[in-house]
Amino acid sequence: MDLGLRDRTALVTGASKGIGLGIARALADEGAQVAMSSRSRERIEAAAEEIGARGYAHDSADLDAAPALIDQVEADLGPVDVLVTNSGGPPAGADPLGFPREEWEAAHRTLVLGPMALIERALPGMRERGFGRVVSVSSSAAREPIPPLMLSNAHRPGLLAAFKTIARAVAADGVTLNSVLPGRIATDRIFETMGSREAAEQFAREQVPAARLGTVEELAAVAVFLCSERASYVTGTTVLVDGGITQSV
Repeated sequence: MDLGLRDRTALVTGASKGIGLGIARALADEGAQVAMSSRSRERIEAAAEEIGARGYAHDSADLDAAPALIDQVEADLGPVDVLVTNSGGPPAGADPLGFPREEWEAAHRTLVLGPMALIERALPGMRERGFGRVVSVSSSAAREPIPPLMLSNAHRPGLLAAFKTIARAVAADGVTLNSVLPGRIATDRIFETMGSREAAEQFAREQVPAARLGTVEELAAVAVFLCSERASYVTGTTVLVDGGITQSV
């Protein structure tokens, strides 16, 4: 299936490793011109060289830097057609009341305000050109809270609601906004949250209906479809990639 992404300019944030890198790689494999960002210039440039993309140092929590990132990508590669917002999750903790105010504020900045700053800059051009794809990498915690992930549980649904609201306003302009909700995907994040890779894999065997962790490639395939021309009638929605663990309808 031709996804219509060849020569499209795509920006993926939080892309030096894990899910972000997997999505950037999959977009590059489809022929897109890929820009990828991360806080660490050294890591993002190494990752970009690995997949034939261009790397940019950018901290998603630096809201004032978002327009400059889009400006630089567009100067280097052309107008941004595809924007994938991805960031690391906030700290986990067993006590839902044990997070200081500073961590609450940082989570809101990273999970809600950071993506919105990029979207606000990129969306007008997408609307003018009659094509745009915005995909957020969220979490299944946005649908069903995960006990240790209080900050994700509280903030990620807010961005989903924002996407739903914006999607209705821009659908007639050929622009879509959707979110992928990863479940237990084999990344450093879940290994850290669960204590080790072995613990995460054991949990998956016992609790995930698919009886295993998902792969970055499986998640990336769904995200890239949502970025494609083929997904032109899909907007304002979320797609779970979780091996069946989420029980809510």
